Parts: sequence; C-alpha cells; structure tokens
Amino acid sequence: MNWSFQTDRPIYLQLKEQITLLIISGQYPAGSRLPPVRDMAADAAVNPNTLQKALQELEREGLVYAQRTSGRFVTEDEKMIEQAKNQLAAEQIDRFIEKMAGIGFTVEETLALISKRVKE
Repeated sequence: MNWSFQTDRPIYLQLKEQITLLIISGQYPAGSRLPPVRDMAADAAVNPNTLQKALQELEREGLVYAQRTSGRFVTEDEKMIEQAKNQLAAEQIDRFIEKMAGIGFTVEETLALISKRVKE
C-alpha cells in the first residue's frame, strides 16, 4: 500500500482511516487476517506503537478483532463493513456539499452539475 500522511492530524487517525479504506474496498476482505503490526508499521514507515493505537481504535469500533495467538482479523460482519462504507460516503458527500456551498452553489445546482458530469 502507498501510505501517505498529512501534518494537520495525528498519524494514528490517518492510519485508522487508511486501514478502514482497505477494509471497505475489499483489499482486506471480511474475515481476513491483517499483516503483523511490525510489518504494517515498517511498510507505512511509522512507529509500531502508532500503528497499534490505530488498530486498537478499529477494534473498539468493531471492524477488527484480535485473537491472542493468531493476530488481528477483519470482522466477518459484512453489515458492519457496509455501514462503515456508507458512513464514509456520507462524510465525503457532506464535505463536497460544504465546499460547493462555499463557492456559491446551492444543493440543487450541485446535483444538476453532478448529473451533467455523470452523463458526459
């Protein structure tokens, strides 16, 4: 994976978001084993403790679970993954609508622009 980070937010939150994207996009399918923390941390060029914190957040949310001797796994609950996907989509749509409003477009105008663009 091509990990990228911004300086405006904590790295562990960005790791959590990027791992969530890998899960909801199917790159880490439901029930699949995640790579070991040290391997993922090395790949992302971050401290393993930082990655551990991101994974703990994902565990708290239920997208990931740990098995003591086997590592971490993506939840097998496909509904939970779909909910995470829909939540992320809603957040992206809200941001887009806010940006469009910021440049002077109403919701109706924004929808018309999207419809026109999709047809092109």
